[in-house]
Amino acid sequence: MTNPQHFYDLLIDHARSNAKVSGVCLGQVWTFCKAEQGDGSRFGLAMSPPQTSRTLSFPGTLVGKNLSELASWINDWEPCKATIGMAAINCGLNSRPLANAMPLGAGNLAVFEHFLPQLHDKKVVVIGRYPGIDAYQKQFDLTILERQPQCNDYPDPACEFLLPQADWVFISGSTIPNKTFPRLAELSQHATVVLMGPTVPWLPELADFGIDYLASVAIADRIALEQTVAEGGGIRIFSQAVRYHLAKLP
Repeated sequence: MTNPQHFYDLLIDHARSNAKVSGVCLGQVWTFCKAEQGDGSRFGLAMSPPQTSRTLSFPGTLVGKNLSELASWINDWEPCKATIGMAAINCGLNSRPLANAMPLGAGNLAVFEHFLPQLHDKKVVVIGRYPGIDAYQKQFDLTILERQPQCNDYPDPACEFLLPQADWVFISGSTIPNKTFPRLAELSQHATVVLMGPTVPWLPELADFGIDYLASVAIADRIALEQTVAEGGGIRIFSQAVRYHLAKLP
């Protein structure tokens, strides 16, 4: 990937919309953006940044803005603005999964459960610490890269050493708004790559960046989702509000 900006321009272009923003929630774990247009309402999710400022410049000003304006915030280096930009992009793109996407089981680890038979005896690198993932430590060669390392996690710079040697790489969608995605995808070009999480846009062109599978979510209960996000919910959204779907890219 010689021009990382091309990826972000592509996201903005595909999410272009005149829909008006009707609500934004910058929650403790998840952020959502919702918008209204003649054909109905739209809704998009993104993972919130781990820390937020008390002096953000935009609260109280977002409702009524054009969805495309907020989508352009994906280019911003301020984490909260970039996250809202990602939620706005997903608001434009994720009204429904890709046509070939298959529903998976319930739970935040459903993607790993699906691929488990293919991961035995493989070097698997996961970008992001998913709650409960340690249960797989004895089932395959698992390495976790985490921006805020815990236990035996590796820090960000280890990606330069570990990803080129991996057989499978699972990349969190939160790497898109934090701008690490282009390099992580480039380093993973020799592996089978799954881009996963509610932050992931249903965009087939991600195949051009070395992504083999998209694992994002479909909303099962929007009212429950909004309430859970606003009340600080994390993996609880997977219990009734969203379900993972998986699409293989051509």
